[in-house]
Amino acid sequence: MTLARRMRDRLSPVRPWFRDGATMSWKADASAGLTNATIVLPQGVAFAIIAGLPPEYGLFTAIIVTVIAAYWGSSRVMVSGPTTAISAVLFASLSGLAPPGSEAYIALALVLTFLVGVLQLAAGLAGLGGLISFISHSVIVGFTAAAAVLIGVSQLGPALGLSGLDGGVLHRLSQLAAESSNLSFEAMVISAMTLLSLIVSTRLSRRLPSYIVALAAGSLTAIALGAEAAGVQMFAPLDATLPSFRTLDLQIDTIGTLLPAAAAVACVGLLEAISIGKSFAIRRGETYDSNQEMVGQGLSNLTGSFFQCYAGSGSFTRSGLNAESGATSPMSAIFAAGFLSLLLILLAPLVRFVPVPAMASIILYVAWKLINVSEIKHIVATSRSETFILGATFLTGILSGLDFAILVGVIASLSIFLNKSAHPLVAVGAPTEVNGRRVFMNAETFSLPECPQIRFVRVEGPLFFASIEHVEREFRRIEQKDGVKTCILNLKGVGKIDLAGADFILSEARRARAQGYDLHLIAANPSVLKVLERLNCLEVLGGGNIHPHKSDAIRPAVEMAEDRVCKSCHIRCFNECALKPRDQTHPRQSVD
Repeated sequence: MTLARRMRDRLSPVRPWFRDGATMSWKADASAGLTNATIVLPQGVAFAIIAGLPPEYGLFTAIIVTVIAAYWGSSRVMVSGPTTAISAVLFASLSGLAPPGSEAYIALALVLTFLVGVLQLAAGLAGLGGLISFISHSVIVGFTAAAAVLIGVSQLGPALGLSGLDGGVLHRLSQLAAESSNLSFEAMVISAMTLLSLIVSTRLSRRLPSYIVALAAGSLTAIALGAEAAGVQMFAPLDATLPSFRTLDLQIDTIGTLLPAAAAVACVGLLEAISIGKSFAIRRGETYDSNQEMVGQGLSNLTGSFFQCYAGSGSFTRSGLNAESGATSPMSAIFAAGFLSLLLILLAPLVRFVPVPAMASIILYVAWKLINVSEIKHIVATSRSETFILGATFLTGILSGLDFAILVGVIASLSIFLNKSAHPLVAVGAPTEVNGRRVFMNAETFSLPECPQIRFVRVEGPLFFASIEHVEREFRRIEQKDGVKTCILNLKGVGKIDLAGADFILSEARRARAQGYDLHLIAANPSVLKVLERLNCLEVLGGGNIHPHKSDAIRPAVEMAEDRVCKSCHIRCFNECALKPRDQTHPRQSVD
């Protein structure tokens, strides 16, 4: 399929899920959409506040972005819209350029969203979906944990009735400690009741509109305490309007300033959406196209930027609820956007009864749920390299900023990947008996006896220009320890060989032959054999030195071994050694 045709298919308004009418249920999708709409109403408000935008912008995002991402995306049940992580990155990126909530800030947020959409759409049309797999999962875990801490600390002040706290995590905490004598009793009671209601309603049923129940409980508590008269801050009424078209101020200087942050947001958004989409596709046995999802996310943010939306992505919470509610197609997300539009008109005036501490406690709960404690424990317990990636991303996010944290995490992830590729495993194997079978195990690790004339070496990893220095260094170390021998080089664990790798093989063959020994290769992968043939290795080594299996390589190597050495050898580690002459004064100590 040509590039032009792939681009046309990805942008076509006729989507493949149209043909799945037999598996679609309009009733189930409408029911799931209504459930989602009730959940996203308070969520959208909370996320917009995190992003430093007026509350209605979160709801606008949950309408426009949701519809377009569902329509052009690849997942049948994923719901997109405002998310905590992207909201936090947006706030961290823009708060230093303009006062949050101001017209200048809003204008910058919309331009940033436009750039995010352009980058994501371009990546999807270019077919870069596979590159996402190169970014470690630990980057997202660390980034999300850092975002959660930043969000949680930013909401401690409002939850406790304090205002005017600003700066980074440590500065906010020091300010909070200094203002501890000014805590508001009413605000703390409202926060506690809201949080308690949220936890209880969530545990009772995941289908309950827990956030609305919690906000209602917080609002009733505020009324009972006379909180507004006591100085507790309340929300201003929402504008009961729907998103409208708005032109963007696309100046070159502004674009240049926002491009690094846009790249970070685009990357975070794609990682979120693709990981969520893939997980649900696997659970449901459905196909999934990462590139198509990138196109859907890009189109949703690009279009949304002209309709008062800020950058969005896939939401795991809303997607999970959508699937549990019986959604059968992307129509469920489209229904959710429609119901949300209706709720926005009907419930907007009631927002003025919601106390700020109630919303702050909900955001604190969301922030806590963002920290995947079990996954962090698993990473720390199982991998030092992944722990380093997680720690670097988390600490950078806390100390420097979320937009820079994702860059540090990606660089750390790619650096470790490249370092591992440049240091493939080089191990000497020796046969031993395990449960009655002859198997090859690491001779150095298990202190196994080796043949004095034949060395069995296994390489696991790419044999290319970046790894040759390491592999050659390991060969010389082994040779220094045990001398030059005929080498059987097992390439079954080598997926890539380039010209430098081929030159290394030929160099080792010439080195062995110059001292009266030889080099045999074990290679069965057709692509590896084709590369070896193209790079002239097969011709130089000879067809008799290339083998598909271990036994095929061991047999000629043993046949060429010097009889006088074999005669006095008491190790005889290979089965094939039985054919060699043996001095009767030396008892055989074979593993056969």
